Amino acid sequence: MLMLHISDIHFRAPDCLDPWMDPDSPIRTRMMRDLAEQVQKLGHVGAILIGGDVAFKAAPEEYQTARVWIQQLSQISGCPKERIFVVPGNHDVDRGIIKGSVQIQNVQHAIASTALSNREWKLKQQLRDATTGALLLEAHSAYNDFAAPFGCQIWPAKPFWHQDIELERGMALRIYGLTSTLLSGREGNDDNEGDLYLSPLQTVLDPAPNTLNLVLCHHPIDWLDDSDAVDDALTTRAAFHLFGHKHRQRLVMDPSYVRFAAAAVNPSRDEKPYDPGYNLIRLEVHGAGAERRVNIEVRQRRMQVNPERFISIQTNNGSDVFTSTISVPEEAGIPALERSPAVEATNAQVPAASAVTQTLGGSSGTNAMQDAEATMGEEDTRDLLYRFWSLTSSQRREIATNLGLLKEGDMKLPEPERYGRALILAAELKIMDRVAAEVAKLEI
Repeated sequence: MLMLHISDIHFRAPDCLDPWMDPDSPIRTRMMRDLAEQVQKLGHVGAILIGGDVAFKAAPEEYQTARVWIQQLSQISGCPKERIFVVPGNHDVDRGIIKGSVQIQNVQHAIASTALSNREWKLKQQLRDATTGALLLEAHSAYNDFAAPFGCQIWPAKPFWHQDIELERGMALRIYGLTSTLLSGREGNDDNEGDLYLSPLQTVLDPAPNTLNLVLCHHPIDWLDDSDAVDDALTTRAAFHLFGHKHRQRLVMDPSYVRFAAAAVNPSRDEKPYDPGYNLIRLEVHGAGAERRVNIEVRQRRMQVNPERFISIQTNNGSDVFTSTISVPEEAGIPALERSPAVEATNAQVPAASAVTQTLGGSSGTNAMQDAEATMGEEDTRDLLYRFWSLTSSQRREIATNLGLLKEGDMKLPEPERYGRALILAAELKIMDRVAAEVAKLEI
């Protein structure tokens, strides 16, 4: 499978609203033209991974423009729109909302000022409280509206997402979208290196048999206060680590993992060196049994200013392709936990509580919600997500109500969370076919 890794697109309003007056537009056009040439040589892209900073000030109109461009990118690369994944960056946080809210500032300060040894507990406490949890995600609201059709929105009970893609020879790729921006924009200010916090809540990264974990995160590890713990978790539990933010294209190939840093698609034009770029990553599974392995090919493309075109970053040997191999011997699966009908019924009645305990470290004794979310990566399901989110708000409510996917109080939640919960519950209850039928009725 060929994957496109981009980051830091920085759609900036009002410039981006008029392509004839947008100084960044020519760079995106150059990138798309170069990508089209690469696709002719390498074949279609199977997934697009966007590492944050889609917008510049998290304005809704910036995301509207970005969506159109991402659809063009999907068409040019041959990537199904169902295979686009995104995480938030610091520019996807509306700092104006934070600056104007003492309550949000207090919540962020309560977490950031807690000693690192106790910060996980403090973050859980704030996320689990209905008021402070909503405040912590309020500045992500425009991003969440944008991310919902991709199934990549976040909310207090689920501050990250994960979805599965099938590879060859019995392997699966599990993509984790981690949120490094929960503490971004404190008091409306820029972030400094070491200001941010990921937490063990987001680095569980279950090392399931026959599964390669891929982490997509905006901020590199050195921007996190818990950087040592995050580094340890990623290097032992994830085969692929994809970052953005620093606008520096870098690649580290270890025998057990590969770490990528993306250039910015649209860095500041005053940035020196000015290096727009993108990554193409091919994964191929070979062999069987103890000899099974995944071969990795990486092509890093960066823009040459004069003449203006994209060129390859080359290896020390002058090759356009960086290569590595990771051993992935076949393993026996872990038996699923058996649950009594009574437990199944109880879980079906309290999906919100199940979601909170599963994501925030509770001990519900099941992983049904987690498995249901992972299945959202299936192509048919992701196509249904697009269709569902293309409906009007009243039509979405009608479907969720008819299928019993809403509970008391859910209508007070932001739509990305309200219907994100409902769709995961539908997957857990194995009634996505009924959701599809309801959507089809309303599309006529």
